[in-house]
Order: sequence, then structure tokens, then C-alpha cells
Amino acid sequence: MAVGVLALQGSFNEHIAALRRLGVKGVEIRKPEQLRSVTSLIIPGGESTTMAKLAECHNLFPALRDFVKMGKPVWGTCAGLIFLADKANGQKTGGQELIGGLDCTVHRNFFGSQIQSFEAELSVPEIAAKEGGPPSFRAVFIRAPAILEVGPDVEVLADISVPSGKTIDSNSALESQEDNTGSEKKVIVAVKQGNLLGTTFHPELTADTRWHSYFLKMVSEVEEGTSSSISTSGEDLSFYQQPMNDLPIFQ
Repeated sequence: MAVGVLALQGSFNEHIAALRRLGVKGVEIRKPEQLRSVTSLIIPGGESTTMAKLAECHNLFPALRDFVKMGKPVWGTCAGLIFLADKANGQKTGGQELIGGLDCTVHRNFFGSQIQSFEAELSVPEIAAKEGGPPSFRAVFIRAPAILEVGPDVEVLADISVPSGKTIDSNSALESQEDNTGSEKKVIVAVKQGNLLGTTFHPELTADTRWHSYFLKMVSEVEEGTSSSISTSGEDLSFYQQPMNDLPIFQ
């Protein structure tokens, strides 16, 4: 199995390393014709505006949209999720081009700027059921977006509780929730719709490869019509709870 990884900018090397740990080859994708060599794609995190400009320069958007429309598995992390969304709020003046296909609305930089990056424990029952390991996942959020709305065919895989009275950033969507002081709002951070997967955080920056394994099983189901043999059973799962970064803990 070989998985394409969009390699314009951002954490594509980290995704390729995570795939390698699972015995899968990651193929760097920079040109439209290279998409013909893969049947699945990961769009990594990075600076979404820069990635969009580079994709436009390489005339990648038509090929990426066709790739999604053909039903091929695609996973977007952070900026990659923004690309896959049908609608994005908090855009810079003039906005940016989107690939679309994922029936959701995202808010760019929902949790604040780069210096307000953080880690949080997420409840991930679907991932734990399919991939084993602990029931939670230590997620790394870096200048992260959030999913504000999803369509009826979108499955929510993870969310995070945000205190409504807590403004993380003066330009954040959280500011509008201050009139509900004392309550909490569930903000969606991971979704699946058909063969599309989206996470607002960065699984590739942790030692926990369960999200990558989960995506590979999506790929196998499309390519072979059966579940992949990739499994975390028998592995030492203790490392899943060991943070690899030194970011604040979101509470």
C-alpha cells in the first residue's frame, strides 16, 4: 500500500514517518499528474493560505477536487481539514480556495494564534474500538481550526468542551459565547464522511499512530472491499499516553 501525502508545505514529513512506522510507504505529491499514482491522500497541517497559493501555482485544485469526487479516501489534518471543508469562516480578506467535499463549516484559527497552541485529552470511542489502546487520545492543537457545523451524513469522532466564558483569542469565535458564562460548548474536532476524514489537530506529531491506522483501514476497505489487516493488537500501548510535546494543557 502507498499513500499520497500533499507535500507543498507543513507537516508532510511527519505524516510520512508515521506511515513508515506502520509499514506503509508515503508518496510526496506536488503535481496534478502525481495523484494518478496513488489511491488515497493525506493533506497535512501547515499554513492554509500558503498551501492554497502553492496549490494554485501548481494547478492542483482541479485534480484534488476530482480526486475527492471519485470517492478516494482523503484525510485532512488542521489546514488540510480547512481545505476539505465545504465552507470556512474566519478567512483572510479575499478568502482562499477550498477543495470541498466534506459537508461542514470550519472556523480558521478558532482556538487562537500560534502561541496559544495546546494539548488536550480527547475521548475517542470509535478509534479505541477499531484500533485498540486507551479510550482517549492526547491531541496537539497548533493554531487550530474548529468545526462549527456538520451535515447529516457526517459522523463526529471527537469533540472538546470549551468554557463559554473563556476567550482564548480576541479574534476567536469563542468571544461570541461569553454571554453564556458558566456553561460549556462542545466543539467538534474530528469527523468522518464516507471516505473523507478530518481532524483539527495533529496526530502526526505524536507517537500514537491509531489515527493513521484508522485511515489505512478506510483505504483498504475501498481498495479491497475488506478491512485492513493492520492492527495495534500485540503492540505496547503504553506509549500512547506519553506526550511528545511541551504545550500547555487545555482545561
